[in-house]
Amino acid sequence: MPIGKFLSCTISFNYTLATMVLQFMSENILEIKNLEIYFPQNDFLAVKGISFEIREGEILALVGESGSGKSLTASSIIGLAPETAEIRGSISYRGENLYPEYPLGLRGKKIALIPQDTLSSLNPVFKVGEQVYEALDIWDKKLSKAEKKAKVLETFSKTGIADPERCYNAYPHEISGGMRQRAMIAMAIINEPDILIADEATTALDVTVQALIIDLLKQLKKTILFITHDLGVVAEIADRVVVMRHGELVEINDVYSLFSSAQADYTKELLAAMPRI
Repeated sequence: MPIGKFLSCTISFNYTLATMVLQFMSENILEIKNLEIYFPQNDFLAVKGISFEIREGEILALVGESGSGKSLTASSIIGLAPETAEIRGSISYRGENLYPEYPLGLRGKKIALIPQDTLSSLNPVFKVGEQVYEALDIWDKKLSKAEKKAKVLETFSKTGIADPERCYNAYPHEISGGMRQRAMIAMAIINEPDILIADEATTALDVTVQALIIDLLKQLKKTILFITHDLGVVAEIADRVVVMRHGELVEINDVYSLFSSAQADYTKELLAAMPRI
């Protein structure tokens, strides 16, 4: 057997074995079954009966073109779906169904969001540190004000902010896009949630900063639902991939198998559309 083919088979076997071990050891932290998101005023079914699970400790990528229902699915998981939408099917967090009455203590504490547009997500009239402090203050009533500020600064350091004190006292427009994204990650993880939802969290960043944010997210060792249309980023960060199109689920695969032997024609088209040197 040629050495190249032997190495390819060995890598494939080792990756498959590692994936099987992960599946055996990990429990499902979130389960989505037959999820439909319907807008009755327009008689429009935006998400059409999709089902998948997120395992403890994995990074699951949710991939698809604009309008495929990725962000709408994520917003229903964190309880931020439009008020006009009807949520059908079930979304279960650790066995507890989140609908029809979304639990008040879940969003921000157990499931947190890292948004794409950091400049509009941060309030321009408040300092960055004050906003992250407020996210902590909502859920933690035991720490003193000094202890809470210290935890914010410590979390800034964890996210790779070189000068936490300066970032704490800066307004959003006074720091770079990459720094704002790190601050938003700090806000998301400050309460030590079980699940992070990263909605196009690297899309608006330049390639260098994007790579740094991807490395940071991997180092957090968190359960992450990573929403993107960029398969290059998926290859860098994901363990498994869910592919959506027009509100439907077209493929679920581990990341290695997706790139080496995609099953759905639409996935193959996405892979073929990736720019190559």
